[in-house]
Amino acid sequence: MITLGIDTATSACAVAVWSAAQARALAVRTELMSRGQAERLVPLIMETLADAGVDFAAIDRFAVTVGPGTFTGLRIGLAAARGLALAAGRPLLGVTSFEAAVRGLPPAQRAGRTLLACIESRRDDLFLQAFSSELQPLTGPADVLPTDVPAFVSGQLPKGPLLLVGDAAERAAAALDARPVDLPVVTTTGAAEALAAARLAATLTDAEIAARPADPFYLRPPDVTLPGGKRA
Repeated sequence: MITLGIDTATSACAVAVWSAAQARALAVRTELMSRGQAERLVPLIMETLADAGVDFAAIDRFAVTVGPGTFTGLRIGLAAARGLALAAGRPLLGVTSFEAAVRGLPPAQRAGRTLLACIESRRDDLFLQAFSSELQPLTGPADVLPTDVPAFVSGQLPKGPLLLVGDAAERAAAALDARPVDLPVVTTTGAAEALAAARLAATLTDAEIAARPADPFYLRPPDVTLPGGKRA
């Protein structure tokens, strides 16, 4: 089975092709960008497929990150993934940015630690969700201001070793009142998320895929101003 993963919800435009039969990535490409994904995503997909030595007909499943993240970026990824899956007649599943971030960590790196996925909002606030080392959610998704990060960590996370991961991991670490000297901080750039989504797609049953629709996931309304100065 060959799967293709897309991430445009965070701080990059990223594509990964995974071979379940070979248990390895055939190709991964990522480009850091906060805008411009609409023009770059399809060419990047084509380049990644060329690197992998496969074409669209070889893709068995598609996966895409659904957010939270940048409003425009995640909509672009969702639209492209839906179009590709529809044209190919193949299944498509959605993966949250939180889950994609923690699933991108090697098992040895996450062992024995609580994992805190930290996603950029492109505003002052941070999007946070905690997982166990076995990738089970420990908290619900949260929209947290930097000043409230210490209280979130101390009040909602279990005691013990912690690891921060995501495109906002460094900003979350800086917000901690007393940052542990041995606190691992893994800043991701889309590649790990796209590959994690592609790998996950190869492991799920049809019913499990159906339970993961590729619908946008927001933690707050988009920053849109309507005519007359009213906010959406």
